[in-house]
Amino acid sequence: MDKAEAILERMIALHPKSIDLGLERVTALLNKLGDPHLALPPTIHVAGTNGKGSTSAFMRSMAEAAGKVVHVYASPHLVHFHERIRLAGRYVSDEALIDALLECERVNDGNPITFFEITTVAAFLLFSQHPADLLILEVGLGGRLDATNVIKKPAATVVTPIAHDHEGFLGSEITGIAREKAGIFKSSAPAILAPQSDDVREALEQKARSVGTGPLSIGGQDWLSYEEHGRLIFQDEFGLMDLPLPRLGGRHQLINAGTAIASLRVVFPDLPDRAIEQGMGDVNWPARMQRLNEGKLHALLPKDAELWLDGGHNPQAGHALASALADLEEKAPRPLHMIVGMLNTKDPQGYFAPFKGLAKDIITVPIPGSIAAIDPVALAQVAQESGIPASAAASLDEALKRLGLQNLKPAPRILIAGSLYLAGAVLSANGTPPT
Repeated sequence: MDKAEAILERMIALHPKSIDLGLERVTALLNKLGDPHLALPPTIHVAGTNGKGSTSAFMRSMAEAAGKVVHVYASPHLVHFHERIRLAGRYVSDEALIDALLECERVNDGNPITFFEITTVAAFLLFSQHPADLLILEVGLGGRLDATNVIKKPAATVVTPIAHDHEGFLGSEITGIAREKAGIFKSSAPAILAPQSDDVREALEQKARSVGTGPLSIGGQDWLSYEEHGRLIFQDEFGLMDLPLPRLGGRHQLINAGTAIASLRVVFPDLPDRAIEQGMGDVNWPARMQRLNEGKLHALLPKDAELWLDGGHNPQAGHALASALADLEEKAPRPLHMIVGMLNTKDPQGYFAPFKGLAKDIITVPIPGSIAAIDPVALAQVAQESGIPASAAASLDEALKRLGLQNLKPAPRILIAGSLYLAGAVLSANGTPPT
């Protein structure tokens, strides 16, 4: 175990719960450190259920193409904790991370604080010490009581598509979940909304009015993003843009790209069109319809097989992923075999439903290192009840070898999905971690 990992392990033990929403502990520690969260670059604060990471990746790519220096805070990580903190476009170095963690640990002096809270404070400390033109700050869970929600004057707040998730913390009522996400809205700060269902949109609009946000820009009303003749068309009050399709696959990425463009055009009205176009082509976001073309796991598969990876884990993500796979099937037909692992806080039946008739079969697997994963046998039963042939495997390697030995023809399309934690294990085992 290296030094950073040892410190992070100690921080896990500072609070008996992994999740305990609230701002008191974060605010107290930040105050002892001299309030670094009040000395951050212009910040775009991003909440939502699906698409936060992709939308943030688009914003970073476009802003950097315009020559901006960009910090990013995101969670969870896939392989290494460093992925959560980008300083000026690069993952935080070991030295800088260790220094920040040790300073937070010293000042906190053993007081109860969750792992996410103290590491978020460390991120704020780092961001305050390194100049940048923009900080893209992703909410961890919810919004109103999330540790990131200590930012007083964001340059803008963004809400990506909202769906049911983390109901144990945010409730089961979709409008209530929307209000929790809208807790990031701030007086006079512009708010940008991805297209939402009517009831969610109304709840978000009501919250924006009560807070007194700056201009409210609503996807599907104030801006549009759609495909036409193999191009992405974006239109808002500043005009119409005819762009290449984004590098990230799936129709849902048209919305994420549009949300990113709408947000950046509010914060940087002079952002060149060429930067937006370049950013669309340069964007990279691992484990979101990511094709793995090489690596140790890829070598276990039949010749010419396609191996895809996606970390989406709720029913809305399942629908988006199934739609993307259906588009691939239409363009280049191949039998689809799925390998799926999920946490016991998720809705596997809702996730599997859109794959009926699309997936030839599903092999369920455990999630390495997780005690909260659904047992593969039980998960396979749910898949079968959803109308998809399924069986359980004891490991990811076993599942891949099982497919590799079947002499499948034509060469199959294999999708590993259902959990970001499983996706991280895949990238690590494949020898292709995020860079």
